[in-house]
Amino acid sequence: MRLKKNIALSESGFVFDPSSGDSFSLNEQAQEIISLMNAGKNIDEISGIITETYDVEQPEFEKYYYDFLGMLRQYSLIDEDE
Repeated sequence: MRLKKNIALSESGFVFDPSSGDSFSLNEQAQEIISLMNAGKNIDEISGIITETYDVEQPEFEKYYYDFLGMLRQYSLIDEDE
């Protein structure tokens, strides 16, 4: 799962969807999660990296991760076929 190819993502965390004209701003953790997703990492790999890097337990991270994925799906920003 990764961002759709037409979605623009800047290094500062600005996301732009040219098909809808919507733009979003990501915090540091969301940027890292997107980067890991785009690199082909699965939930277990992403969870391991994030829980080692930030002060968050795995169950708490997974709740926020699935909420984040829900938002990405809601705005049609991810390509789930990859």
